[in-house]
Amino acid sequence: MPPENTAGETGAQGHYRALERLYASAPVNEKFRSKLEIVGEGLSRLTFAITPDIYHAAGAAHGTIYFKMLDDAAFYAANTLATDTFLLTTSFNLHFTKPVKEGEVVAEGKWVSGRRRVMVAEARLVDSEGDEIGRGTGTFMRSRIPLSSLPGYAS
Repeated sequence: MPPENTAGETGAQGHYRALERLYASAPVNEKFRSKLEIVGEGLSRLTFAITPDIYHAAGAAHGTIYFKMLDDAAFYAANTLATDTFLLTTSFNLHFTKPVKEGEVVAEGKWVSGRRRVMVAEARLVDSEGDEIGRGTGTFMRSRIPLSSLPGYAS
């Protein structure tokens, strides 16, 4: 059963807020500061700022940040449908469409198919001008890790 959140929400809303807490608790997000919002079932939204500390040698955001944000957005969109276990990324296809140098970027995740063992979700990155700068599709598999066992989810 999904945990209750600080606003006393249970069910789907409690699960969504717990996923947001889980994301915020991940140590990797100390290096790549971003904020997750679960918009609804099968939908997520990440916001982050492009800053010079994540540039490659030619002065634009390194592909690492594209992958991380697309994977996270797609992953959390899919994990809205899995209230019992943590998902694992098993594959991810990524397409770069435009370099980005600065400003806020939004990653929009959307669940596409699957509900039992394997799920497919997609995500796109949009820059501060409203242009799509990348997109990706991932496959996610249920793990044996109960969400309730993860401190960030349960707190």
